Amino acid sequence: MSALSAPGLQLGEADRAAVMVMLLEDDQAAQILSQLDPAELRLLGEKMCALGEIQPEVIAHAIAKFVERTESMGMVAHDRIGQVRSLMTRAVGDVKAGNIMERIATEDVRQSPLEIARWLNPSALIPLIEGEHPQAIAVLLVQLDPEVAAEVLHALPLPVQPEVVHRIATLGPVSPEAIAMLEDMLARRLAESQGQTSFTLGGIREAADIINNSGKAVEKRVMPEIAKLDKALAKQIEGEMFKFEHLFVLDPQAMGNLLREVDNDTLIDALKGISEDERTCFFRAMSSRAADGVMDEIASRGRIKLADVVEAQRQIVAAARRLAAEGVIVFGSSSDEGEYV
Repeated sequence: MSALSAPGLQLGEADRAAVMVMLLEDDQAAQILSQLDPAELRLLGEKMCALGEIQPEVIAHAIAKFVERTESMGMVAHDRIGQVRSLMTRAVGDVKAGNIMERIATEDVRQSPLEIARWLNPSALIPLIEGEHPQAIAVLLVQLDPEVAAEVLHALPLPVQPEVVHRIATLGPVSPEAIAMLEDMLARRLAESQGQTSFTLGGIREAADIINNSGKAVEKRVMPEIAKLDKALAKQIEGEMFKFEHLFVLDPQAMGNLLREVDNDTLIDALKGISEDERTCFFRAMSSRAADGVMDEIASRGRIKLADVVEAQRQIVAAARRLAAEGVIVFGSSSDEGEYV
């Protein structure tokens, strides 16, 4: 491929489009390409593959033409709220999009009791659900921030906690009738009202997030009960509770304790799969000399299989889980009395 430079070069629209797409992040470019029809996609793909080295002046030319075209274009305001809602839904899902739109378009979107509940402190939420069915509590908790939901869960009667977490993890599609019942219950206590809405709520990750933020005492109490109800589900929740990225929040002392349990080759393979910024938490737990040595080994190791990275990270997570069980390192909240990080 020859270098693409500006002098004497007339770029067509497809050429400029190819340059603009190549300037985007991969996820952004993929979203744009997904909107094209087969013929457009084939043409743009051909142009992108044909690009050689692109000189700075070519990039400037493509951007200038893009700006020139947009100067004469407008954007109709018809159903702008609907357009924004659609984009938000694609980005973060129905529930979060609905909550965001209720905050930024208050004149056009009516607040529901569920939205009001999201703004309440745990101390105000707890009386709202006192004596309610575990299913209703589960539907409410998955719509709260995990930290708030964790405090509410912690305040529930001990026998109720495992049942609520089990229902959170297995909610799946929630019928309009179930949402309406929860809305009615909240409306009675908040003197508000709202129509029915069908959401898909809960799931393994939501249950794990709440447990992670509930403190070790709640985890020790709830997880064995979940295992009795559904052993496979308990393992799935545990798998979400201990992800490799959860290690990034460990302080240097806890990370040092973990690294002493990990051999050097496993650490190198695991760190190959994350960005330089994400590696910082590991290097902070090492001496400067040791950190420099690890960085050199990462750079010299070359490409490795993704499966090897995943396995190395799995081994480190397993070590972290073992140390957490022994009380050497702690994940989640330290709100329980007697717990420290």
